[in-house]
Amino acid sequence: MATTAARSRGNPPPTRGRWGLVVAAVLVQLALGAVYAWSVFNKPLQAEFGWSKAEVVLPFEVAIGTIFIGSLVGGRIQDRRGPRPVALGGGVLYAVGTMLASLVSSSDQLWLLLLTYGVLGGIGLGAAYITPIAMLSKWFPDKRGLITGIAVAGFGFGAVITAPVAKALLAGTDHKTGVFLPLGIAYLVAVLLGASFFRDPPAGYQVPGFTPAVGGRAVAGTRVYTFGEALRTRQWYLLTLILTLNVTCGIALISQAADAAQAVAGVGAATAAGLVGVLGLFNGGGRVAWAWLSDRIGRMPAFIGMLALQGVCFLILPHASAFWLFAALAALVYLAYGGGFGTMPATAADYFGTPNAGAIYGAMIVAWSIGGVVGPLLTALLYDASGKSYTLPFTVIGILAFVALVLPPITRLPTAPGEPRPHFQTPGP
Repeated sequence: MATTAARSRGNPPPTRGRWGLVVAAVLVQLALGAVYAWSVFNKPLQAEFGWSKAEVVLPFEVAIGTIFIGSLVGGRIQDRRGPRPVALGGGVLYAVGTMLASLVSSSDQLWLLLLTYGVLGGIGLGAAYITPIAMLSKWFPDKRGLITGIAVAGFGFGAVITAPVAKALLAGTDHKTGVFLPLGIAYLVAVLLGASFFRDPPAGYQVPGFTPAVGGRAVAGTRVYTFGEALRTRQWYLLTLILTLNVTCGIALISQAADAAQAVAGVGAATAAGLVGVLGLFNGGGRVAWAWLSDRIGRMPAFIGMLALQGVCFLILPHASAFWLFAALAALVYLAYGGGFGTMPATAADYFGTPNAGAIYGAMIVAWSIGGVVGPLLTALLYDASGKSYTLPFTVIGILAFVALVLPPITRLPTAPGEPRPHFQTPGP
């Protein structure tokens, strides 16, 4: 009634402008997601500087490994100061780190590439990445899964846009690291444009007609946890472990997709590279699809679906000699991998509330750094140990995904002493 009366007096609805924030968030995430296009630099940098395959992927690994530092620090600052300064600061650091990478001019300056693109870029990326996710979960309590999925989908699609642009720039110059300058400038423009609109909803913000669910498929808790309180619950660690294992499985294939397509399905390098580009679309699409689905079937059932799907696909992948079958299975793995990033922010907000979501989910991003190192490393070691075959590594990853299925059913909403446990209804027909 109050909302209706306010509108009759000419006051705008409290949700006005929130979809514009989604557009701004996607713009920022597109710039940040360009980090997944690193593979296009591997061979050009190897050819120019003579670095080994292990050396040339180090900047990407360092960037992924330092993301959680930025997300943890940036998330805590955001909860106190708001999203705009954190997104602007993190985005500028990410863009400047990329631009400074263009200063690398000799083979003995790998350390400089690690410092600029890896450390500076990774920390800035983490701070800017967590900000729109936490912000939008506050603006859209009625569509939390879908909206956070859309926000991180921009990250998944970033490489799809950046990869062909980077390839064109690399083809037009002999100084390969020089392309980081125009790319960094483009990232800076996108971040400044998008993050300038970021803001938290006003105090007392409510979506008209929306009441948080206490039963049914997607249940949200009613208690707001501080960062310290969340870290003292076992649920925070269980959720982080679920995300870690989902990342470990998915990125194990992402790190080997082109090589595995050639070895298992027998396609050429050009076809394999084209497949990788297409698979990036499924990475982005999965972040929206699974997050949207989790709003309807529940967060934990969604994670059960992601992990089970990856388990089945990995067991079949090393035997998928037909290219169409290999491509279809790989696409499903990418969907599930992206789905974890789309669904977990909404899950964390459901479990611990949104006021401190930046710090709480920001700390969970350590799962990305751990999985991003363990998945590719485990796959590479098992590949070498098995005589250059993908049967053993993919089978082990598949089994790992099935083992992880024990976690979602035991990860229930945290409750305070004396507080009734939320009721989960069985989905109806």
